[in-house]
Amino acid sequence: MKGFSFRARVGEFEVELSGTREEVAKAIKDLPSLMGDVSKAFEVLKPKTTTTLTIKTAPSAGGGKEEVPVQKYPKIAGAEGAGDEAVLRLLETDWGKWRPRTIDELRGALEANGLHFPGSALAGALLGLVRSGRVRRWKTDAGVVYILAEQEISAVKEGESK
Repeated sequence: MKGFSFRARVGEFEVELSGTREEVAKAIKDLPSLMGDVSKAFEVLKPKTTTTLTIKTAPSAGGGKEEVPVQKYPKIAGAEGAGDEAVLRLLETDWGKWRPRTIDELRGALEANGLHFPGSALAGALLGLVRSGRVRRWKTDAGVVYILAEQEISAVKEGESK
């Protein structure tokens, strides 16, 4: 008798059943309960990627509208011409290094500095920076985020120490 195997994938994980054809066929009949058990077994291995942030605010004394905190953006200088240079200057600041930023956050920071770029120009500048390896990007629940690439950070630090 030749061996027989059956492979099933659940999300990122894969399970293979092997044995005689009859044994595998019997296991396949129990597949709904097996897959539930397999899914539960792999649940422990999944990374926990959710973070909960709770912000407490003090009630306003006047009973009127609550004030919304104003976003503080860094001031950048000397990046009037090119969008990619302005984006690099933003990402080199503590604001840009603190955490990866979405395109909307970058656009807001540029506008706070009096630099207005059409969405396509900003997206094109970011794409060029990613392709050149100067900026990294990845997808998150909040959208695509951008941060200065590691080699760019070390080059900035070397330039500061000179």
